[in-house]
Amino acid sequence: MKIGIIVQTRMGSTRLPGKVLMKADETNLMLDYSINQLKHCKNSHKIIIATSSLKRDDPIEKHCKNLNIDYFRGDEQDVLDRHYQCAKKFSLSHIVRIPSDKPLIDPQIVDSIIDFFKTNDFDYAANFEITQKNNSSIFNSTYPSGTEVEIFSFNALEKAWKNAKTSDEREHVTPYLYLNPESFKIKHIQQSENLSHFRWSLDYENDMYLIREIIKRISNRPILTNDIIKLLDDNPQLYKINKTSS
Repeated sequence: MKIGIIVQTRMGSTRLPGKVLMKADETNLMLDYSINQLKHCKNSHKIIIATSSLKRDDPIEKHCKNLNIDYFRGDEQDVLDRHYQCAKKFSLSHIVRIPSDKPLIDPQIVDSIIDFFKTNDFDYAANFEITQKNNSSIFNSTYPSGTEVEIFSFNALEKAWKNAKTSDEREHVTPYLYLNPESFKIKHIQQSENLSHFRWSLDYENDMYLIREIIKRISNRPILTNDIIKLLDDNPQLYKINKTSS
């Protein structure tokens, strides 16, 4: 098993353009935190930043080179192809997909999902579920927003790459997997306590302010989910910073 974490990133976010290279603290960018958090994972072999081949994403490549971290550049819109070609280039047998809007991704949660996947027989596993109803996507999770993790085998990725046709299936990478349960062994992992009302994903400007406060107030590295929840419970004014973002 060669498990690689692919961090999907680009400068062209519609809601908060250039967010991945925004300052997280005095010395680190938001992308740096995603990378540094994931470096604490014990069950993965490689971290790869997967961005687009567009010129506007050149700064991401330059930053990866400065950090001496692996990167891959591919199609901006066909992100399924980008993941497939990236996984193929780096000879990954299994892929953990982490969008870069999760600068405080919890490495312990990532490791727990990988552990589950390694000890069970599934093609795809995630700590959230997306279902379709009346042509709308419904998102369900018991984990805080900003801690989502997907893992799937290269074989499943290749099957999706060969068969996915719609723009949604190509742009969002995994819909072909989880919307075709008859073709794949799928597991949606839930936890006993529902913490989905917490949110520290990076989508809007207010999210950036909250993330910066969390980073400033928690000294432990990596920053773990339990530490963030304790901080927000002890300081409810912080919880309100991005409450109206979504």
